[in-house]
Amino acid sequence: MAFSHGAIQQIPTTSPTVYAFRVSGHIDDDDSEALAKFMLAAFDRHDDKIDMLLDLTGFTGSDWDSIFDGDVIKSRFRALSGVRRYAVIGAPSAAATMIDLMDKVIPVEAKSFKASEAAAAWAFVGATEAPVGT
Repeated sequence: MAFSHGAIQQIPTTSPTVYAFRVSGHIDDDDSEALAKFMLAAFDRHDDKIDMLLDLTGFTGSDWDSIFDGDVIKSRFRALSGVRRYAVIGAPSAAATMIDLMDKVIPVEAKSFKASEAAAAWAFVGATEAPVGT
């Protein structure tokens, strides 16, 4: 079953090891915690690394205090060893700069893409959005 919580909706993909999400609106603490728990379970299901894509073209902000939630912290640490490639579409300028900088210091290939580069982001993670009904 696809993940859906508040502003975050999972996007079905053509690969079982690519997890993609679309953010529409404001991410609150409950959204962050629910996604963290979902991804911790996903890491447990896979022996190999997974790839992630996050579409932030509809993102309007977040509750920054959610970074102190225990599950959110655990999922971020697990991502360092469990994610191979991480693509972000439409990140705000400061976030895009941070993602591209972090790519050089963390063991995850991380890259930001402009909204007009969505196809390149999907190619980067090796999947496409699955057709509706599959």
